[in-house]
Amino acid sequence: MQTTERALEISDDKGRLDVPLIHRFLSEEAYWCLGIPLATLQRAINHSLCFGAYLDGQQVAFARVITDKATFGYLADVFVLPEHRGRGHSKALVAAILAHPELQGLRRLSLATSDAHGLYAGFGFVPPRSPGSLMEIYDPEIYRRP
Repeated sequence: MQTTERALEISDDKGRLDVPLIHRFLSEEAYWCLGIPLATLQRAINHSLCFGAYLDGQQVAFARVITDKATFGYLADVFVLPEHRGRGHSKALVAAILAHPELQGLRRLSLATSDAHGLYAGFGFVPPRSPGSLMEIYDPEIYRRP
């Protein structure tokens, strides 16, 4: 699947992903996974539905969905490079993800964010209906330990 919006090309072709760029951003700038090892990121990409956003063939954004493609999905690692922000690229990326044929009919699509509630609310994301029913094992320091 490929879409083009505002000269931004969005593709789910993993072969086009600039993995070094993705790793550099996630491991050095993304508050949610600082220090993520390249091997861990590569495994995550291999087992996710991934989206790259490109301007003139250069990757400027990334996101992935961890999903069974039937009932559940988790939107993760969404970013637009700082120098390309403020141009609607994140909205175009999320819209393309939500329109993807393999993500239609999911019972639940979840995500976690500390700073982009407004973006996701515009697409219908809301706080969990029953947050008391959600549980997790969370280790935010896992990538920083030897």
